[in-house]
Amino acid sequence: MAVATKTETDERQRLLAGIPAVERRVELAGISTPVLEGGEGPPLLLLHEPGAFAAQWLRVIPGLVGSHRVIAPDLPGHGACEVTTGELDADRVMAWLGQLIERTCDARPTLVGHLGSGPIAARFAVDHGERLSSLVLVDSLGLAKFRPAPGFALALFRYVARPTARTYDGLMQRCTVDFAGVRAGLGARWEPFEAYTLDRARSPGGKAALRVLMRELAIPVLPPEELERIAVPTTLIWGRHDPVMRLRVAESVSERFGWPLHVIEGAGDDAPLEQPEAFLSALGAALDGSRQ
Repeated sequence: MAVATKTETDERQRLLAGIPAVERRVELAGISTPVLEGGEGPPLLLLHEPGAFAAQWLRVIPGLVGSHRVIAPDLPGHGACEVTTGELDADRVMAWLGQLIERTCDARPTLVGHLGSGPIAARFAVDHGERLSSLVLVDSLGLAKFRPAPGFALALFRYVARPTARTYDGLMQRCTVDFAGVRAGLGARWEPFEAYTLDRARSPGGKAALRVLMRELAIPVLPPEELERIAVPTTLIWGRHDPVMRLRVAESVSERFGWPLHVIEGAGDDAPLEQPEAFLSALGAALDGSRQ
């Protein structure tokens, strides 16, 4: 994987400045992984969506570190995470996650998966539930066929084919209810957030990793008989206006498996960025419920 340029490094430093977490690098399954860690308490492991990086959680990390030890890695091949040897595939991603938990968690963590990382978290819970305390799926893919709204699908295609500020803004307009509000909420961080996102989306390594994660882990539907094997407390958090995996999917899954569902008003598929306070409230309820 190509080494990050000075511009990319500067953008990342600007983005992470002031977040109440320290970044360190850990070798996991031959993957050099930057991990944000902060706070004290039960471990809470946050997996960002494919195509992003750990700083996607920056609006909620401050509200979590007071009660939990927060661990937020860049997914393999994403952000500053480098696949230093060999090829990336589904088995290696799952091995990476297992080693991440072993190296960063002193107790069984709550594992949170967002969008395309939801199926990664769910698959781990199916096979290694004894290593988790609970599971939270946020607008997760993999629970039904990937049938996004047509407008979103077109915006996604344009962005993946040509990552520019214009196509990224077009995609974010479809992902959120109030894109202007997201930009305002990020304030001075919006510029480095967008710039770093585009830098990584244009990189050959980032494109390759995104293809692998989406094709092998995010898009395939998890069979109900596998989901039934999840034995740890599981909670769904969903934006009411999710254009990718509609709310009715979450409602059906919640009813079938008895998993509590928390709906975030005024949010598309990215509530941690768009409605951080409501997301923190829903996540807090999920964590409280898993301890009962």
